Amino acid sequence: MPPKFLMDPATIDTENIVAGPDQIRACNPQRYEFEQLDAVVYCDTEQGLIAGFKDVADDEFWVRGHIPGRPLFPGVLMCEAAAQLCSYYFRKVAGTGKFLGFGGLDNVKFRGQVKPGDRFIILAKNLQIGSRRAVFECQGLVEGAMVFQGKVTGMPI
Repeated sequence: MPPKFLMDPATIDTENIVAGPDQIRACNPQRYEFEQLDAVVYCDTEQGLIAGFKDVADDEFWVRGHIPGRPLFPGVLMCEAAAQLCSYYFRKVAGTGKFLGFGGLDNVKFRGQVKPGDRFIILAKNLQIGSRRAVFECQGLVEGAMVFQGKVTGMPI
């Protein structure tokens, strides 16, 4: 049984762009094929919540080889997309010039498939921000169903 959603999926307005690619690039160092976050659509620093999405395209670098004939968005890239959302939040809240590098992943579960053409919505709740680490509970959704969950720990770099 999946856990309770961090936010009600029905309240997420993916047309309300809080940060697009240029604003994300100003916070996160990933470029080209490794940009796994297309937009931030919600950010509430009082509640520690953030939501964003990645539109999974059929011409991405992994499509040809990750299950030929039936491409599936790799789980490791779901984790990366979640980490990029957390890093954006950290940079905005901490106000430092640092971004988050992976420090760990805990309790990761993949509960469904993400295919080209899907909008992968990522939710994150900040559990802790300190000078040496930040911890977030994360979830990924497609069409209102949870397909990914896990805890991301990042280290300021």
